[in-house]
Amino acid sequence: MLLEFEKPIADLESKLQEMKDLAKGRNINLTPDIQSLEDKIQTLKKETFQNLTRWQRVQLSRHADRPYSLDYIYEITNDFIELHGDRTVKDDKAMIGGLGDIDGRTVMFIGQQKGRNTKQRQERNFGMANPEGYRKALRLMKMAEKFGKPIVTLIDTPGAFPGLEAEERGQGEAIARNLKEMFMLKVPVICIIIGEGASGGALGIAIGDKVYMLENTWYSVISPESCSSILWRSWDYKEQAAEALKLTAPDMKNNGLIDGIIAEPLGGAHKDMQTMAKTIKATIIEALKELDKIKPEKRIDQRIEKFCAMGVVEE
Repeated sequence: MLLEFEKPIADLESKLQEMKDLAKGRNINLTPDIQSLEDKIQTLKKETFQNLTRWQRVQLSRHADRPYSLDYIYEITNDFIELHGDRTVKDDKAMIGGLGDIDGRTVMFIGQQKGRNTKQRQERNFGMANPEGYRKALRLMKMAEKFGKPIVTLIDTPGAFPGLEAEERGQGEAIARNLKEMFMLKVPVICIIIGEGASGGALGIAIGDKVYMLENTWYSVISPESCSSILWRSWDYKEQAAEALKLTAPDMKNNGLIDGIIAEPLGGAHKDMQTMAKTIKATIIEALKELDKIKPEKRIDQRIEKFCAMGVVEE
């Protein structure tokens, strides 16, 4: 799938391939021309992806080929064991979690999971968790705390499921309880937004000692489309809404709402998933080294202070 702003790059890459095929088929030396075109493509890529608008970053965060939580988890860990169910209603497949080994250390991973095809998307409910998904996440967090294992959450959701049945089973209460309990967890908690981070659906697993965003992701109380439909009664103003919401990683960092930005490979995380996974793994290891030095009580105090300071203006 090509996004609109990627088409000029794709056109040049197509011409490059034609040139290579011509050189090979007719045994012609086109090395200088090929090198020149490759340099031109690289320059265009850098210019394009360094100057993306907020809406273009939203589009990139939703790219069909972008890695999801399980892609990263299986790439980062050894012997990942997925755990299921909230012990009350059922197993919500939009929320995944389990134990994995990172360089000899066991970590509890929790995240939202989307699907690749129509069947998977229906099964995963497009990454929109029900109350039982958030209760499963909390169950796994408390298990990690019991056994002294750090927690890493991977956030990628367009929001919590807004259906009537979700509200009947206590969607708001489930998310609110997660917020409360995550503040008090005694183990290190690292939260990473890997795609979309929308509203309480994202925040329900995003209270941590360290909160990071991948370079081409977004984090906001509402999506640009929904904001546009409320303010302008139409989705046609989603680009203006994205600009007004200031929802990108640099915006969040400038406002002190996250702790860091994790750089993506040129062109986005989907262009080189292995490199992206290695970068995420290195970030997790470095953060754990820092958090391990802090006593649990102090970590909890700092976690509470960090989130309480958000939105407060000091004169």
